[in-house]
Amino acid sequence: MNKVQIELFVKIAESGSFTRAGQEMNMTQPAVSRAISTLEAELDVQLLVRDRRGIALTEVGKRILVAFRDILKGFGKVEQEIAAEKGLEKGLISIGAFPAASSYFIPKIIGAINRQYPQLEFRLHEGTIAEVKEWLETGVIDVGILIPPTDEFDSFPLFREKLYAVLHAGHPLAEKSVVKVRDFERESMLICKSGYEPPVVELFQRTGVNLNVKYVINSYHTALNMVREGLASAVMSRLSLLSPPDGVAIRELEPAAYRDIRLAVNSAESCSIAVRLFIDTALKLFAGTETEGLNRDGHRPD
Repeated sequence: MNKVQIELFVKIAESGSFTRAGQEMNMTQPAVSRAISTLEAELDVQLLVRDRRGIALTEVGKRILVAFRDILKGFGKVEQEIAAEKGLEKGLISIGAFPAASSYFIPKIIGAINRQYPQLEFRLHEGTIAEVKEWLETGVIDVGILIPPTDEFDSFPLFREKLYAVLHAGHPLAEKSVVKVRDFERESMLICKSGYEPPVVELFQRTGVNLNVKYVINSYHTALNMVREGLASAVMSRLSLLSPPDGVAIRELEPAAYRDIRLAVNSAESCSIAVRLFIDTALKLFAGTETEGLNRDGHRPD
């Protein structure tokens, strides 16, 4: 078993294709098949199942995948230590983030790093909060941008953003400049799940107001369009409201409420040099900051 076999298996598992994995590693398909067959023979277990639907990991293959990702990260850390000793910063950082955080934070962080360390490479995975947590747990990513709770990881406070009432522009509550949480007592509400919901649920519990959830969705884009159609109202965060569609009213909430965003890793002590650089840069850029307010149309004031 060698590094090429390990890396090849991980690429096949992630791409679901022998052909794509071979292309990434400049290997012919027969060479890829031989390498995987040799790996399975050495381990004396079947790692992959191939059928008409494609490629699937066996149960032991899923466990081996997690271990192999850890091994590759170990190789990466060694390479980074050697490069750092020679005065060269290099490495690959795999990042996971939910879409609103990805578009707001990642370009600024990577831009700041790239100006000083252009040799570093980045791989971005976008998904729900639940997916980002799963990617961290299984080693797909090195660092994730998450919404608490994050107790299962080592995490760092990155950002705090305000929550707002989001209403159809013709809704009676849109006539108010400030909407009280108790005003939603009998309102049909929509909520984004898959890890986005804790701050909203906590707000309604804290104020003793019943949260009447009519729609459960995963995308804030879908949420905004459903509000625009008058299907329900919502409580959403500042980063989700950077480009609200016409026909949607954004109002301050009473009591004021916030959503915290954190950087998370599996172990702060075992982070590579490149991941530590990413975390340090992100915290310097954003830690301790809060979002600006929005005006009645959902836009930042000039």
